Amino acid sequence: MPTFVYMTRCDGCGHCVDICPSDIMHIDKTYRRAYNIEPNMCWECYSCVKACPQHAIDVRGYADFAPLGHSVRVHRDEQRGTIAWRIKFRNGTEKNFLS
Repeated sequence: MPTFVYMTRCDGCGHCVDICPSDIMHIDKTYRRAYNIEPNMCWECYSCVKACPQHAIDVRGYADFAPLGHSVRVHRDEQRGTIAWRIKFRNGTEKNFLS
């Protein structure tokens, strides 16, 4: 699931840029906010999600297992250094994933 940035939460600290192994996270020079320049090249390691102190980076679900109308919520465990996410389907059922 590729990452995306909530611009209203991002403070432009650059932690995501420093940690991204595929070098696709960049800081917009005008707005000083991070963004993913090539979501299709995301390795899905979620290092940026774990590193973001503002919790501004989230993930999008793929249509094959999270069809239209779904929502994805990321849960960060900073002590263990892991993330999990919960997908809520249109019919109300939920599924949890751990990375």
